[in-house]
Amino acid sequence: MAMINETAALSVAACLFNGFSDGSRLAIVRHLALGEHRVVDLTEHLGLAQSTVSKHLACLRDCGLVESRPVGRASLFSLTHPEATLDLLSAAERLLDLTGDAVALCPNYGQAAQA
Repeated sequence: MAMINETAALSVAACLFNGFSDGSRLAIVRHLALGEHRVVDLTEHLGLAQSTVSKHLACLRDCGLVESRPVGRASLFSLTHPEATLDLLSAAERLLDLTGDAVALCPNYGQAAQA
């Protein structure tokens, strides 16, 4: 029974990391770490299309990583758990520092595999 629970927990963890697996979503998260933003603000900061930003925000919201609140005709987006999210990003940066280019050179998930 414990193996099933472990497998389920790892599956959920993999889903969480999939939420962070896109560079645009990471950029959005980093901007939201500075405070609330409207979609139009994020499109200007990131140089992405409004539809692209909206799609990524929907993914992040579905993952429970961001939330929104209406302000007039717009919505302000923010991180749901800013401290925990920043802790995770800091841990990722530390791990990247330790592994150097190994992640970028990975044949399955590295930069060459994405090209």
